[in-house]
Amino acid sequence: MLSEDEQSLFRESVRSFAAKAVAPIAGSLDQTDEFPHDLHQAMSDYGLVQLAVPSRYGGPGADITSICIAREEVGAAGSMAMATLAGQNNNMVMPLLGFGTAEQKERLLPELAKGGVSLLAFTEAEGGSDPNKIATTAVRHGDEWLLNGQKSYISWGKVAQFALILARTGGIPGGRGLTAFITETSAPGFIEDRHNVKMGQRGLPNVDLRFDNLRVPHENILGGEGQGLAAALRGLQINRPAMAAIALGGAQGALDYAVRFVLERQQHGRSLARHQGLRWMIADMATKLEAARRMVYGAAAMIDQGAPAAETIQMSSMAKYFATEVAVEVTSMAVQLLGGAGYLAEHPVERYLRDVRVATIYEGTSEIQKNTIARGILGKETEV
Repeated sequence: MLSEDEQSLFRESVRSFAAKAVAPIAGSLDQTDEFPHDLHQAMSDYGLVQLAVPSRYGGPGADITSICIAREEVGAAGSMAMATLAGQNNNMVMPLLGFGTAEQKERLLPELAKGGVSLLAFTEAEGGSDPNKIATTAVRHGDEWLLNGQKSYISWGKVAQFALILARTGGIPGGRGLTAFITETSAPGFIEDRHNVKMGQRGLPNVDLRFDNLRVPHENILGGEGQGLAAALRGLQINRPAMAAIALGGAQGALDYAVRFVLERQQHGRSLARHQGLRWMIADMATKLEAARRMVYGAAAMIDQGAPAAETIQMSSMAKYFATEVAVEVTSMAVQLLGGAGYLAEHPVERYLRDVRVATIYEGTSEIQKNTIARGILGKETEV
């Protein structure tokens, strides 16, 4: 783990980078919805995309706290979409570190250390967040597996180089029948069916995928047959504080803009900052955001310090649930503080609100987080 002084220096470094590389293009990314390949290269060169890759494989070897810092600062600079690029390949790196063979790690992690993007193909249209409903199938043919099926709402699409796909093997129902496969998105049969037009976080591709006899070598199974859900959840659970940090950044950016607006705007000859009602709104926003920040970095520290899995899962879900819901509230209040101006595209608070809204949905909805929290308190046997 970095010391507090090192964390502060890292935060200032990323903040400076984001001010120069992200803030100037944040508005245009929202308008065009085009992925900025130049920014991806710049963030890779800076070591941000591949933060989680251990140093022995050529990566920075950063901890989860550092990833949270990077994502918060890039988000605060104006683009929650590009904040996701910081530590982007977490969802591939963490499962590889936990379930990969030595050969898989030596083959794949150096590639990810170069800043390559990866995706997790988990969600399907009929099942949403429920792994029991995954219908994509994998059938073995000699030393290969043939994958067929569809995935929905998948971030990155073919911007990603590598994909981690969950598919059902052996006709076994439930989570026990899921196996994780690693493939390159350039493989024949890996088809990007549709580019989804989103409410916010534009510039970050979101697609529907289809697998048509996609051939994956047997050696690319991660963790063995039937271990797919455990492998995927390792990445998701560890990544939850980092996803919450993106929302923190967006909410902080909205609060900062609203504060500047209130200080500068005059009404009836007096600054808006002198109106008690608006002052109270800002106090509420700042207080809730600070509480959320402490939860997020508390969860990250627990992971970095090697706390027991049950404790980190519980705290990560609490942090993701609380911080993302607070972020939606704070950005909405920022729009309210600007009045009619807050609804206009010329002020970025409306973009912050659109960007942050999905944070309560992706990588485990708020409802999923509450289920996880309640399970940890009441016991799994009480679930309905």
